[in-house]
Amino acid sequence: MLPQERIIVPLDVPDLESAIAQVETLPDVTFWKVGLELFVSAGPAILDYLKQHNKRIFLDLKFHDIPNTVAGACRAAIKYNVDFLTIHASAGKEALQAAVETKQASTAPPKLLAVTLLTSINDRSLAFDLQVPIELPEYILKMAMLAQENGIDGAVCSPQEVAKLREVCGDNFWLICPGVRPEFADNGDQKRVMTPKQALNAGADYLVIGRPITQSETPQLIWQKICQEIME
Repeated sequence: MLPQERIIVPLDVPDLESAIAQVETLPDVTFWKVGLELFVSAGPAILDYLKQHNKRIFLDLKFHDIPNTVAGACRAAIKYNVDFLTIHASAGKEALQAAVETKQASTAPPKLLAVTLLTSINDRSLAFDLQVPIELPEYILKMAMLAQENGIDGAVCSPQEVAKLREVCGDNFWLICPGVRPEFADNGDQKRVMTPKQALNAGADYLVIGRPITQSETPQLIWQKICQEIME
């Protein structure tokens, strides 16, 4: 796999027209992430557009509901023929199993990824806001193991946890890392970050890199700069 194929760029825009404009601005990007804002606004039209242009799709809707609802949502999403689909590990064992069973009934299923913990949450917010009484790295490891034990294909985690997850979960468990920032970029609201090269060296399969590219005045130049940084 070429280094640039391991970078997923999120379409964090409010409507279909803005999404198309962003894809056209970055023609070399092969893998795009569609999240809640854009999907609620544009619906499957954005997925159709990406497929027509031979792009891979990470549909990041982070399902978190009772098992029956999760199964139904997965059944509907699988019809879009996307590559990755997310569910919160904290939805619990039965919801994870329901998602996997739905996937297994499909002829062209996506990879199911469990969100271990949002990268905007740090140690303090986990302990004091969410009242989780264990350390953040242990919590993330437990969520990843729960997902793997119940048939989920991989996990979304910050790059700071990826080395431990790779060690425990092995090479056949996909690890996708948001919270990746090149050295020249601001961290924004991401609390647990690494550079692209550091994250890949730690064991990440794919990197989600958004604002450093998409909010730049020269997005194509920044994209090329990040790809070069990874290859060096």
